[in-house]
Amino acid sequence: MRTESTLIRWIWWIVVVTALFFSGFIIGWFAKPKNANIEDHKDSKQFLKEFLDEIQTDQIRQHLRKFTRLPHLAGTEQNLKYAEQIKREWQEFGLDSVEMVPYDVLLSYPNKSQPNYISIVDHLGTEVFNSSLAEPVPQGYEDISDIVPPYSAFSAKGQPEGDLVYVNYGRTEDFFQLERTMGINVTGKIVIVRYGKIFRGNKVKNAMLAGAKGIIMFSDPADYWAAGVQPYPKGWNLPGGGAQRGNVLNLNGAGDPLTPGYPAKEYTYRFSLEDGVGLPKIPVHPIGFHDAVHLLKNMGGDIPPNNWKGGLNVSYRTGPGFMDDFKSQKVRMNIHTNNQVTRIYNVIGKIRGALEPDRYVILGGHRDAWVFGGIDPMSGAAVVHETVRSAGRLLSKGWRPRRTIIFASWDAEEFGLLGSTEWAEDNAKLLQERAVAYINADSAIEGMYTLRVDCTPSLHTLVYNLTKQVASPEEGEEGVSLYESWHKRDNWTNDRDAPRISKLGSGSDFEAYFIRLGIAAGRARYTKNKKTERYSSYPVYHSVYETFEIVEKFYDPSFKRLRAVAQVRGGLVFLLAESQLLPLDTNEYADSLWKYSQSIAQLAQRNPGEMELYGVSFESLFSAVRNFTFAARQFHERLQTLNRADPLQVRVMNDQLMYLERAFIDPLGLPGRPFYRHVIFAPSSHNKYAGESFPGIYDALFDIANSANPKEAWEEVKRQISVAAFTVHAAAMTLTPPA
Repeated sequence: MRTESTLIRWIWWIVVVTALFFSGFIIGWFAKPKNANIEDHKDSKQFLKEFLDEIQTDQIRQHLRKFTRLPHLAGTEQNLKYAEQIKREWQEFGLDSVEMVPYDVLLSYPNKSQPNYISIVDHLGTEVFNSSLAEPVPQGYEDISDIVPPYSAFSAKGQPEGDLVYVNYGRTEDFFQLERTMGINVTGKIVIVRYGKIFRGNKVKNAMLAGAKGIIMFSDPADYWAAGVQPYPKGWNLPGGGAQRGNVLNLNGAGDPLTPGYPAKEYTYRFSLEDGVGLPKIPVHPIGFHDAVHLLKNMGGDIPPNNWKGGLNVSYRTGPGFMDDFKSQKVRMNIHTNNQVTRIYNVIGKIRGALEPDRYVILGGHRDAWVFGGIDPMSGAAVVHETVRSAGRLLSKGWRPRRTIIFASWDAEEFGLLGSTEWAEDNAKLLQERAVAYINADSAIEGMYTLRVDCTPSLHTLVYNLTKQVASPEEGEEGVSLYESWHKRDNWTNDRDAPRISKLGSGSDFEAYFIRLGIAAGRARYTKNKKTERYSSYPVYHSVYETFEIVEKFYDPSFKRLRAVAQVRGGLVFLLAESQLLPLDTNEYADSLWKYSQSIAQLAQRNPGEMELYGVSFESLFSAVRNFTFAARQFHERLQTLNRADPLQVRVMNDQLMYLERAFIDPLGLPGRPFYRHVIFAPSSHNKYAGESFPGIYDALFDIANSANPKEAWEEVKRQISVAAFTVHAAAMTLTPPA
C-alpha cells in the first residue's frame, strides 16, 4: 500500500508540475508583447528599409493640401477641427492610442471692430497717411474668411504719437551705435526697424530698454527678396503688401506667460496680465515695405552707414522726425490688440514599445499657423502625418519598436511655443526619467538647396549614418545618397570631412525638451544656399502667401525634398526607438566640447589685457573637457566589449547614454533666464534664434563692452567659467562605470 501511495503521490506531483509549467508557458506566451525577444529585432534593418520606402511623395502632397485649405490660427474653431481630424486619422493609421490634451493659455488677437494701423498725422492731428489694414489676398483665396490681418501678438494697447527714429535691425549694437556714435536718444520716440538678423521679440525688448514708446517693424526687400525672383504669385518673393505676423514676447522658455513653470490647467494659479512673463509694455506693429516707404521717404536726420541701408528707394535717414515741409508731421500707432485666456489642444499619439515601454522617443511638430501655413508649419505637419501612416503600416505587418514612440501635434507654437511647453511642464517628471530623445518637426522646407540639421553632438554620427541610407531628392543625382549631396553642397571650401551640423538655438518646439529638461534633441529641414542667398529666413515667412501652391509650384514640385526630410526625421525616430544600444555618440560630444571651449576662450582673448588684469583663465574649463574626453573614450571602449545578450548590461549602458544630456542641466538656470538650464547650449540672450555654446560665458562676454563696471563684468565671466567647468566635470562622472 505504501509503495502504491508513494507512486500515486509521484504521479500527482508530476501532473501538478507539468500543469504549472504549461500554464506558465501559455500565460507567458499570450502576455508577451509582440516581437518581444531580442532575436526578433535582428530584422530591424529590413523594417527600417520598409519604413523609409513606405513614405510616399503623393501622400505628403495630399496631407499638405488638406491641411492648408483654410486658416487655422491657434484657439480658432478651424484649428480645433484639424486637431480632431489628425486624431481620427492617426487612430485609423493604427496607433495604439491617440488623445487630445487641452490647456488654457494666454493668446492674443486683433480687435475686429478696431483695426490696428499706423498713421502719419499733420499738426492738426489729421491723418494724412494710413497703413494697410490687410494684405492683398492671393488668387484663389478671395472668398476665404477668418484671415487674420498682420499684427504683433501680445503687443500692448495704445495710440502713442511722436517723432520717428530708424534703428536698422533693432539689435543691441544698433541702439548703442545710434546713441553713442550718432548721438540720437530714442526716449519718448517711436522707432522703426527692419525685420531680420534677430528674433522680433528681442527687437521689442531693446526698444523698450532704450525708452521708445512704440516700435514698427517692416520687411525690407534687402532681407526678404531673392535676386532674380518675382513676387508671389509669379515667384516666391514677398509682395510689397505682405507683412510678417509673429509674437513679440520675451518668454525665455517660460511657456504660458501667466503660468510660468507649471502646466496651464484649470486648477493652476495665474498671474495677472500686468505681471505676465515677457509681455511687452509698448505697442508693436508690422507693415509691408510699400507702407514702409511712406514712413521713411521724408525722414530727416543723418544718412546712416551703408550697412544700415536696405533695398528701398529711400535714403534711410535716422531721424528723429521728418524733414523740410513735413517737419510738423508725427507718426501715430493705433493698436487695439486683445490678450485673452483661450483653450488649445495638443494631439498625442503613441506606439507602445515591446521591450522598453518606459523609454520614450518623441517626434513633435506644431499644427497652428498664422494663416494657411503652407511652409510654416504644415510642410512639417504633413511630414509627421506621413511618418505616422508609414509606422502604422509597419505595425500591421507585425513590427513593434523596442521603445515607445510618441507623436505630437502641438498647438499655439506661434504664440510662444505654448502647446509643447505646457505638455513638457505637465509631464516633466516622467520625461526626465524616461525620454530618450526629441526630434522636432516644424517647417520641413525653407529653401531649395540642401539639407540642414541642428542637433545635440551625440546625434551627429547617427545623422551621418542615416543620411547615407536616404536618396538625394535632387534632379540629376539619381543613385547619389542624401549624405553625398548634402556634403557636396555644404562643402564651400572643399576642406570639410563631413557636412556641417549646427547648434540648436530656439524658436521652435524642441526648446522645453532640450534646453529645460536636458533631452537629446535634433531637427532637420531643407534649406537655402546660405553662401549666396542672403535673405532672412524665406521671403513669405508668416504672411498670407504661405500657401499650398507656393510649395507645389516653387519649393518642391516633385515633393521629393519633403520626402527626404520625412525619411531623415522618421529614420532618426525609428533608429532611436529600435536600436538595442542607443545610437548616441559620447566621442562626438567630447570633440564638440573641446571645439566650443576653444571658441569661447578665443572670444574672451580679444581683451588680453583685461583678462590678465582681472585674473581670468579658462584652464579649469579646458581641464574639465579633457576629463570628459577621457571618460567618453573609455565609455566607448566599454561599449565595444559589452555583452549584448545580457539585458541588464545593455540597460545600464543605455541609461548612461540617455542621461548624459541631463547632466548638462543646471537647476538654477542661466542668469535671469531660469527656464534655460542647459549649460552647453541655449539661445543668446540677445537673439532667441541663435544657438550659442557655453551661453552663460557668451552672454557675460557680450556685456563686457557695454558695462559701466568692467571689474564686476569680468567677475561674472569668471563665475560662468566655473559653472561650466563644474557641469562638464560632473557630466564626465556620469560616464564612468557603475561602482
